[in-house]
Amino acid sequence: MREVDAEAEVAAWDGVEPEAARRLLSAGVEAFAERGYHATTTRDIAGRAGMSPAALYIHFRTKEELLFRISKVGHERARRIVAEAAGAQASPRERLGRAVRDFARWHAEHHTTARVVQYELQALGEEHYAEIATLRRDIDSQLRGIIEDGVRGGDFAVDDIPGTSLAVLSLCVDVARWFSAAGSRTPDEVGALYADLVGRMVTGCAGPARP
Repeated sequence: MREVDAEAEVAAWDGVEPEAARRLLSAGVEAFAERGYHATTTRDIAGRAGMSPAALYIHFRTKEELLFRISKVGHERARRIVAEAAGAQASPRERLGRAVRDFARWHAEHHTTARVVQYELQALGEEHYAEIATLRRDIDSQLRGIIEDGVRGGDFAVDDIPGTSLAVLSLCVDVARWFSAAGSRTPDEVGALYADLVGRMVTGCAGPARP
């Protein structure tokens, strides 16, 4: 990872304790993003974290549990981003603009983590997958609520609210697939662009009010 990427990915685990667990999460993201979940060994993860293979099992019982922790932390932070926008004292256009801007920006700023969070779900065990699926439904529900408010108030011209919510979330999530710190756009610029595009999508022309 480039230095700027590495700094962003380490910051993604702020609040996770102890420090050794943070190192393992960061190393796991790097390994899974580079090699894929199934091709990555616990020895590889521990080595990237500067630890012995046995040290990983002090914090995570299995490689799958490590992936689950990565996915859970990532989804919980994504949910908080959308929930904070949904609960803001603002118009539906402003709330949707904030939700999309911050959600897309997070997927750009933490694109390596986000790729693992979003695209390695099928490697999770049944129980862990169900827990992540609940978080994903909650994210969709929060965004859908903003769109519903806009439709009721006449701000949005949307016939298929569930389909539109899915399209908006998919658009933002896909940022993690293509974003590069070496590219021409910053995470802030990506967020602003996507907020404008989604505003045009739901209103038919005018973009959302800028916060």
